[in-house]
Amino acid sequence: MTNADSENQWIPSPYGRIFTKSKNWVLRLVDGALVLFVDGKVKIRLTLDGKSQPLIKQGVLWADITFRAGQADAIRIDGLPNGQARKLEKTIATCERPYLFDRAYGQILTWLKEGGVHLSQCEQDRRWIPQSWQAAFESRRPHLERSDEDLWRLFRDPSVRARLPGEADYVESVLRIWRRDWPAYWAQKNEEYTRRELVACKDLFDQVESKPLTEEQARAVTCFDDRVLVVASAGSGKTSTMVAKAAYAVHRGIFRPDQILLLAFNKKAADELQERTGNLFIRLGMEDVAVEARTFHSLGLSIIGNATGRKPSVPDWAVDAAAGLRKLEAIVDNLKDRSTEFRTKWDLFRVVFGRDLPEFGSTSDFDGWDRDGNGYVQAIRGERVRSHEERLICDWLFYNGVNYEYEREYEFDTATADHRQYFPDFYYPDIGVYHEHFALNAAGEPPAEFTGYLDGVAWKRAEHKRRGTKLIETTSHQLRTRSLDDVLGKQLTARGVALDPNPDRLIPERGFPPMDNEKLVALVRIFITHAKSNCLTVDALSQRLNVDSSDVLIQRHMMFLEIVGPVLRGWDDALDAEGGIDFEDMLNHAAAHLEAGRYESPFELVMADEFQDASRARARLCRALVNRRGRFFFAVGDDWQSINRFAGSDISVMTDFADWFGNSEVLKLEQTFRCPQELCDVSSRFISKNPNQLTKKVHSVAPAMGPVLKAFQVDNKEELSVAIDTYLAQLYRDLMEGRVPHAREGKVTVFVLGRYNRDISHVPSNWRARYGRLISLSFLSMHRSKGAEADYVILPAMLSRAFPSTRVDDPVLAMAMPTGDTYPLCEERRLFYVALTRARRSVALFTVKGETSSFLNELVKDRALKVEATSGEVIEEERCPACEIGVIVQRTGPYGVFEACSSYPRCEYKPRSGGNGARTRRGFTPTV
Repeated sequence: MTNADSENQWIPSPYGRIFTKSKNWVLRLVDGALVLFVDGKVKIRLTLDGKSQPLIKQGVLWADITFRAGQADAIRIDGLPNGQARKLEKTIATCERPYLFDRAYGQILTWLKEGGVHLSQCEQDRRWIPQSWQAAFESRRPHLERSDEDLWRLFRDPSVRARLPGEADYVESVLRIWRRDWPAYWAQKNEEYTRRELVACKDLFDQVESKPLTEEQARAVTCFDDRVLVVASAGSGKTSTMVAKAAYAVHRGIFRPDQILLLAFNKKAADELQERTGNLFIRLGMEDVAVEARTFHSLGLSIIGNATGRKPSVPDWAVDAAAGLRKLEAIVDNLKDRSTEFRTKWDLFRVVFGRDLPEFGSTSDFDGWDRDGNGYVQAIRGERVRSHEERLICDWLFYNGVNYEYEREYEFDTATADHRQYFPDFYYPDIGVYHEHFALNAAGEPPAEFTGYLDGVAWKRAEHKRRGTKLIETTSHQLRTRSLDDVLGKQLTARGVALDPNPDRLIPERGFPPMDNEKLVALVRIFITHAKSNCLTVDALSQRLNVDSSDVLIQRHMMFLEIVGPVLRGWDDALDAEGGIDFEDMLNHAAAHLEAGRYESPFELVMADEFQDASRARARLCRALVNRRGRFFFAVGDDWQSINRFAGSDISVMTDFADWFGNSEVLKLEQTFRCPQELCDVSSRFISKNPNQLTKKVHSVAPAMGPVLKAFQVDNKEELSVAIDTYLAQLYRDLMEGRVPHAREGKVTVFVLGRYNRDISHVPSNWRARYGRLISLSFLSMHRSKGAEADYVILPAMLSRAFPSTRVDDPVLAMAMPTGDTYPLCEERRLFYVALTRARRSVALFTVKGETSSFLNELVKDRALKVEATSGEVIEEERCPACEIGVIVQRTGPYGVFEACSSYPRCEYKPRSGGNGARTRRGFTPTV
């Protein structure tokens, strides 16, 4: 035979058999299998199920076929014409398609049934479908041999449809389900669950507090994803939401009461949670039910005690902030007494390096302004210098007792019709040497805006060479990356200058005082708190410093670590001496015991309040508590109110929540019950200028009662308490005469919120006797006011250089908080937001002429309010264009009346006569 004698049979051609010396073979298709006969006997039977198939290789005229290719028992036949070989391949493919489809379809169906069983169970038990299960289910999704497109082509193939494993419509529906958007599907199912629960548990949600839960709150309560972050607005009832969630979990049988833990940041807050949950269970008729509310402190100690069999002690000075500072001061004093090297490094940092340098090329952050509007920086000895780098050099020279003159006139006349006389930066009269400090980076380039600066550098070098005067040089890059002893000290000592370091050298009356010991101790304390919280060692931090950076004063960072190291060791030694640990160690040790399995937590649902104040150590402990499938973490906080960085809080724990805890659900409580809408809008616009924070749109149900913001200005600080008294007197009259409604509780409440405790001096001493019948007044620091509210809020000292404070964000802290918020004055802005949002009715801000806080100026610029005199008229002033703090006022001098800035003597700016008040220039101007 030269051709196959049927559609389903293949044999070699006569010539093919002769020339290939092939055996006498026949290949037939029998019931979906290829059967090979050799010399009339069955040699192999191969089911065409797609798992294996013969290897067909076409030659010039004939094709050979190999069964079990690559195996020891492989069988090869030859001599089949190429045309018949192609027909064989087509037949094999047709036979394989139903098997290929069936296999893929079976895998799909098994996977979908697993999901269907879980979904049915969730619906039966009224359960949320958490992301951990979704991720696990998705991870088990079968990896098919064919793409979805190939699968659909197989489904439409007639040979497959003739052998479908079920009704065509059902099979098609399975394929469509396989291709669905699963995240959207689970979200839909959870939304259906939530809607059912909102109806089914309405009675519970209506009894949580005096008012029913809002839908936002109820949704947060019913959401039982593995990890949930609730971003709450000020006054949105986040504590009510936590209390309700505990009751809901018990009521619905999701968890037993002893499996629920509520975490708070202090004992007062923990006691409040305990009391409110207890009262709720009583209202629900569950008098014997109680859930546990604890502080991180007590929980950490309990875990360590259970894991080790020995509960550690925490000395009072390791917990109380004021006591901790006193302890650290004693440690520093002891180190100074025992080590001359430490004393020297401590004093050098404090005196010379207490102030950091702005970024390379920056022309801001001045200490004052001269009469022409030029900003200046003041050195310890009193000189007004052009830049912070020159200030640092002056302070180093003063500390080392070097006799120098700043910008002394050059000894040769260089003035021309186009250029003024040359004034080199420094002159050392004892050795007759000039010193130029050049604003050049590592590449020898000046800041981009310093036009013509390199020409000036070249001229100065050439002039000294031409005149034969001695010149030494330093650059910005050298100053920022190397020790001044190395950069400048070696050049001076080589020319005969004897350095005499002395931190106690008498500072001139007009000098700028250096950082005091108390401030440096406080900075070290904050740094230690963050370093311990982040499990960072001083050695590790030293290695991480980028010595090639030109925008950071690396030498200052290195020096700071050199003084922190011994202090930290002294702190830990003091703890060891009392057999104790501090708060950060306690949290980290507790987390380590959980992570290592030395302690098994009994809690299945962990809820944390005020999560915006969490440190990394707290976040680590929370993560360790729920680091097992089937455990749930629920955190509530408002990153707009994160104001405790000094105590170790790290806002990135909340803003980067998913990085810490994995896939999570983020919900928002945007409805507030406290502030009127206008106050919400003003405060939200102010705080939202920081892009590093979470977004939300706050809306209020609180009614407005008159203007929500008022600002009053007096002529001097001594008048502040009088102005506040006038405000209270007017409020009292309005209450008496019914123009302002009384509070439901009787007396209206007034908070006087100070940036510092000393601001209590602005509170009128006799307010109680005069207004106490209708007004209840309390003074609080802004930090202590968080979580509280009053009808009226008074901010008594909205003054420049007082609030916002510019002292809180020292750049050295970034070493221990690498992901901290870098927005300018970020924490002070959040503190102002906290102060504004304590008010149920109105906020009154008080300031002094020429000393207005930049925050108040910002509100005025944004048209949120106008500043008034206490008599009521709106104050329209010309802001000083130099300092942008003071205002232009008329003064009287020896030569008559003139205009000047009200911030004198800090700002000496005077508008040019006949001009429009615009300054001629501001900041550092490079000159030759």
